[in-house]
Amino acid sequence: MIFDPRDAHGGPDLYLALKKEKKMTNNLTLGRIDFAPLTRLTVGFDEMFSDFAKITSTSQNETNYPPYNIIKYNDESYAIELAVAGFDLSDIDINVEGSHLNVSGARPEKATVNTNYIHRGISARDFSRTFALGNYIEVTGASMKNGMLTIRLTRVLPETMKPRKISITKDTGK
Repeated sequence: MIFDPRDAHGGPDLYLALKKEKKMTNNLTLGRIDFAPLTRLTVGFDEMFSDFAKITSTSQNETNYPPYNIIKYNDESYAIELAVAGFDLSDIDINVEGSHLNVSGARPEKATVNTNYIHRGISARDFSRTFALGNYIEVTGASMKNGMLTIRLTRVLPETMKPRKISITKDTGK
């Protein structure tokens, strides 16, 4: 027996909605999103759309090394944790360029004198990760403990962006 979604609960309306949704998803090709309809309706968001395009194009080529967590403590505090076992503090470089946080690690070559590994599952490769930072996100510090690198981030709103009370004065009619 062949399942026909038109026979399912919801009838022809559900079938048409599913068909329309499938048609809409066909506009996404090769992992690229067409932002043209959105860019025609917005002003000043072009950098955000180019960041989205960059993220979708590079995320397919990235590896999962080193594994990481992104933690949100509250609306102002975040952290990025990276598992960097085997790296010393001097092997890791953290820098911020504009709205991008770059974390890289390079281990110095160690001479393996007559080491015969039966199984080598601990990675010893170099890495580089870039994270896009949102507006007003600042890196406030970094620490490493037990092979976990923690980068602390804070949203710092400028005074002009914070909510403020506007006082109302009485118009004297002049």
